[in-house]
Amino acid sequence: MIPLMSLAQNDELSDSITKQLQEIVITAKQPATRLDGTTLVTTVSGSGLQHIGTALDVLAQLPMMQVENTDVSVSGKNDIEIYIDGRPVHDTKELQHLLSSDMKKVELLMSPGAEYKSTVGAVIKITTQRNIIKGLSLTAISQSQHRRKWSLSQTVDVNYRISGWDIFAYGDFSHNNSLTKGSSINRLIYNGETTTIGSTQNNNYKANASSVKAGFNYTDGKQSLGAYYNLNPEHSDFTNNGTEWLNDSHPEERCITRNTKAGSHMVSAYYDNTVGNKYHLHFDGDFRSAYIDNDVTTSYPNAELSLVKSTDHNRSTLWAGKLYCDFPLLKGNFSAGAQSSFTRSSLDYIMRNPEIDSYVPSSLSASRQISAGMFASWAYMTGRWSMSLGARYEYSDYTFTLNNVKDNNISRTDHMFTPDISLGYTFSPTAQLNISYNTATVKPPYARITGSRNYVGIHELEGGNPGLRDETMHNLQIFGMWKNFILQADYVYSNDSYAFVKQLYEAPTLQLLLHPINIDVSSVNLYLIWSNTFRFWRPDYTIGLYRQWLNIDEIKYDKPIFSYYFANTFTLPHDIAITANLSGQTEGDMHTNRFNTTWFTMNASVSKAFLNKALTVKISATDIFNTANNNWTMYTYGISFDKRQSYDRRGITLNVAYRFRPQKSKYKGKAASEAELKRL
Repeated sequence: MIPLMSLAQNDELSDSITKQLQEIVITAKQPATRLDGTTLVTTVSGSGLQHIGTALDVLAQLPMMQVENTDVSVSGKNDIEIYIDGRPVHDTKELQHLLSSDMKKVELLMSPGAEYKSTVGAVIKITTQRNIIKGLSLTAISQSQHRRKWSLSQTVDVNYRISGWDIFAYGDFSHNNSLTKGSSINRLIYNGETTTIGSTQNNNYKANASSVKAGFNYTDGKQSLGAYYNLNPEHSDFTNNGTEWLNDSHPEERCITRNTKAGSHMVSAYYDNTVGNKYHLHFDGDFRSAYIDNDVTTSYPNAELSLVKSTDHNRSTLWAGKLYCDFPLLKGNFSAGAQSSFTRSSLDYIMRNPEIDSYVPSSLSASRQISAGMFASWAYMTGRWSMSLGARYEYSDYTFTLNNVKDNNISRTDHMFTPDISLGYTFSPTAQLNISYNTATVKPPYARITGSRNYVGIHELEGGNPGLRDETMHNLQIFGMWKNFILQADYVYSNDSYAFVKQLYEAPTLQLLLHPINIDVSSVNLYLIWSNTFRFWRPDYTIGLYRQWLNIDEIKYDKPIFSYYFANTFTLPHDIAITANLSGQTEGDMHTNRFNTTWFTMNASVSKAFLNKALTVKISATDIFNTANNNWTMYTYGISFDKRQSYDRRGITLNVAYRFRPQKSKYKGKAASEAELKRL
């Protein structure tokens, strides 16, 4: 979906069965993108995209994909998974470290199938070049960015290959510094009188993060195995200097500081083998341990108000495994497998102000989940017809405790069966239509089901909702192609999805609580894409419509959003590439948010390769005319909320990449439980 819409209230593999479906070429000469069933395949190697910069730069120029900073979105899809040579991308910053010259092709799976978690809306698979150079290779990337503040990052990737061994190490450090300005105004009727609660924000966020990864691959004939260890420490400081007021009172100065220390350890291993030139077997195993510690202080320098201090400690652990096998069956391709995971997560919230503790109490919440799943899918093609049938069974046992007491109203055991059906027809070499249907059970992120409340200001709180139920989603999709045009249409009905609302909160004084609740919502996504290649110019244009039907407390949220995204790539002589991307959207509703209009924004870049393409220098500019609109409103349960925000999206970035005998991406494993990693 368009970048701004991706900021709404949703939080944030092996080759699929569509490999068996017939390929159709959009352009007869040097195709920009081709349609393979419901998979869009773009060849990067040898195209104008080869020396454009990084993987993020490539994705930003492809049909149906948009990139905002390091966040990748797909038109009309919410839950996106990205893979590099079969390895799951847990942090999209990894895409900044993959050079476009090392990429072979990009596949966008619009109907992923039963092999993937039922909640996955689309899958992006990146295949890199298969270099066979022995010995040592090195890639170094430096990036400096200035918006309102300076941000820097440095990456070094080292690889040594000998015989069947492929040994790699990776190091990354980044210093991010951002500044956001804004204001918030709440209006409601309280005790029979019109009441206004307002605040201003001047948010400065500084973060130092690093990543160290080391691992190996070993290949012997048709079998291979590998493992890696990844460490990610991070330290950040957040400061909000602003004001707060009630009705016509004089605004009080307010300062909120948050110090965060976080980190994670991850170990991943895989085994892959082909037996008898027919049966392909693959196993993945993951272990991840993570922590986040926050110290938060709210002070009012010019008022006789006590400091409000709180701390929270979040701990999580994940064990996961996945095993599957695929082989030819009944003139088609059959895949079947099983996966399981064990997750523990805890949040200890401590309010250190006794007065506030009376209505924002300290709490110790913890959850444990055991899940297991089985899946099977079969793809078949005959003549002009193609079809795939899949099914997935999932079992989960979820236990929630609050202050060491099990909550039986929230703890539950679920059995879920989700079918996946796809039917396609080829009219001609340049025309194809595919219809698919699937259901999914979507579990809310762990951050949304916490029972704690967070103090925001004298009259405002934020919190989760441990009573959130799992969402049941039905998705009917039509995907078609005619010559250079692609049509994608989705109808989605969601039972027990979630949206954020503001409500009065029971407390000694006036308090508003922002938290999620379950809702029933249906929506339509409609996108028309045109893509082509004209010598040195490659345009990819998308126009879209999002319309939902949502009713809360007799209030309708159904204003449609129209959007456009025009990506242009120009490949010039002497290894020069230029991009110019334009986007915009109209005012409209997404869940309980009404986003304001952004008529026109523009991003552009220029890149050039030197030293026989070993050195690439790229300069890019974002939100050139400072026209991106980040404002939105909400009206729920009699409370009107108006949010004005000014992000530091306007800026310039310099990226320098040097490659010494570059190798392909190394690790060949996949995610054993990508959905649980995202929830954590």
